Order: sequence, then structure tokens, then C-alpha cells
Amino acid sequence: MQASGYPAAAALGQASAPVHVSVILPVHDAELWLDECLGSVLQQDFEGSMELSIFNDASKDKSMTIIEKWKEKLEGSGILVVIGGHDSPSPRGVGYSKNQAIAQSSGSYLCFLDSDDVMMPQRVRLQHAAAVRHPTSIIGCQVRREPPNSTERYTRWINQLAPDQLLTQVFTSNGPTVIMPTWFCSRAWFSHVGPFDEGGRGVPEDLLFFHEHLRKGGGLIRVDQSLLLYRYHPGAATHSVLETTIWTHRVRFLEEWALPHWATFTIWNAGRQGRRLYRSLTAGSRCKVVAFCDVDEKKIKKGFYCYEDSQERPKPRVPVLHFRAAQPPFVICVKLVSVRLGHVWLGQSQGQEVVCRVHQEAAG
Repeated sequence: MQASGYPAAAALGQASAPVHVSVILPVHDAELWLDECLGSVLQQDFEGSMELSIFNDASKDKSMTIIEKWKEKLEGSGILVVIGGHDSPSPRGVGYSKNQAIAQSSGSYLCFLDSDDVMMPQRVRLQHAAAVRHPTSIIGCQVRREPPNSTERYTRWINQLAPDQLLTQVFTSNGPTVIMPTWFCSRAWFSHVGPFDEGGRGVPEDLLFFHEHLRKGGGLIRVDQSLLLYRYHPGAATHSVLETTIWTHRVRFLEEWALPHWATFTIWNAGRQGRRLYRSLTAGSRCKVVAFCDVDEKKIKKGFYCYEDSQERPKPRVPVLHFRAAQPPFVICVKLVSVRLGHVWLGQSQGQEVVCRVHQEAAG
């Protein structure tokens, strides 16, 4: 969708030589941060060819004025700048803007950048090198949060997950284990997995893409250097996604990706979150739940959980056991801080429940 006042992106994107990396930058009312953000693109030490693909999603502030100012500086340094956008009354959303920015770009690799974040000079160079080695992976990196104390536990979780945990913790309430603002991947792999969902405000387009990436066998790699200043503020798009929406997508992916491998399983937590998980499952998955387990003597003493809202007759009554009497595999649905069970670390959550697959040998 091109509106009047925007040059044809395809014409802008023509270059005499192939572009190695396209920086993908969706913009909506970002005047507070764009100078720092665009300055960080200019400061990249990557020696290959780069372009910056910007899609302006109906900004009403001075974002376009700032972009035009930086366009001259960036192109003077050899970084092609491709600008698209629309000036409709309302924005179309982050998923749409990213898809448009990708479509108008030409690089063999895609480096995703949010307009309120700042890249360290070595980001493109180091992530490009990793992406060349891992062409079917999403490449992430460690981050530095701004303000520094805004989400301490979540930031530790982002930065300290072990390589195997990037896969074993994909069901946690924190979302993608390699967070979207740090993503870097090949265009070919993006085309194989994508595009982003364009549902607009309230749709977790990053989580949906992340799940599809895993379905298609994609890998997860993190460059263990802090390559991004990751800004936290009330206006961030992530705040528009409801917790209930995230929960629903997580449970459906758990049912699709993990539960089909198990004939039965135990839910670890007979409290509110464990019962919520049970009620959120489809009927077929609920039938696989053989027990809840817990450490709370009051819950264990009652002996069972009755699903009162069930349409089944008689209503399901699921045993509640002490965890030592329970049988694996488990779906763990509790607040955990650095607990190790068998071969799976359940890392620190941000005051949220954790839902995670635990290997069968983790019991005992």
C-alpha cells in the first residue's frame, strides 16, 4: 500500500550491486527515539553492503522529517535507504509494517530493528557471521535494558538462557526465547516461514512467527554479546497484547508441539494456574491428564480436582498427589527461580507462571 507522497519503494530499492543485509525498520510515531536509532545504523562496522528499509505506518509526529534528515547522511556513507509507508488515518500494525519493509528491501539477510532501540556498532557484523553459519536459524543477541532496572528478571532471562534452554523454555510466559527486537535471519528462511501476521494491534505477530519457525524445524542461536539497547516504555507495542491472548497461543502450541508425544502426563501445580491450564486444554488433551501434583498438604489432602464446568457426566475428577508420588512426564505450571529438574532448566520468570515440557527422566 503506497500513499501519495511516498516514492515507489521498488525504484528506490534498485542497487548496482547485491545488498548483503537489509535493516528492517517499521516506524510509527517514533520521533522521541529515531535520532539515536538511525545513528546506530550509521555506526555499524559491517564491511559488507547494507540498506535500511523503513516503512512509515501512518505516523502523525515528526518521524518522516527525521527520516529524511538521516537519509542523506546514511546514503552519503554508502547505506542505501528505502522508504515506504502510508498516511491513512490509522496505523496498520507492526506485522503489516514489517512485511512491507521486507517486501521493498533486497538484502540477502534481514536485521530487524525497532524504532525505539539502539544497535551496538558490531551487531550486524556478528549476527551476519552467525547467520551465514546457521542459515535456517533465528539469530538473537544479549541486550542492555533501558531504563536499566525496568525489567531486571526478564532481562536476566533473555541474556542467561543456556543454548539448550532456547528450545526447552519456548512455552514460558516470557514469550520467544530469542526476543524479536534482536532477530536476524536469511531472507530465504524468512520467506520459508513467514510472513508476519497482519492482524494489527493486540496480535502477537512475533510469537506466531516464532511458533511457525519452530514447526518448520528452525534453529535458535544467540550471540552472547550485548548488541542492542532494548528500550522499555509505556507506549511500546508489546503492551497492546493481552495476557489472555498470549496464554491461548501458548497452550495451543503446547498441545501441538509437545503433548502429542505423550500418552498421559501430570500437571505440576494443583493451584490456580495448574487448574487454569487444565481448563484451557482441549477435551482430547484433558483426557491425557492423569493427575495434578503439588507440595501443599491441603490440596493433597482433598485428593482430587473436580472440573465443575465440564459438560461430561460424571464430571472429571483428577487425582491430586504429592510430587514424590507423581509420574512423569510433567507440564510444570508454577513460579520458578533457577530450579533444575533432570536435563531441563526452568529459569527465572518475571512473577509469572512457567509452562514447560520436562523430559521423562527428570522425575525421581
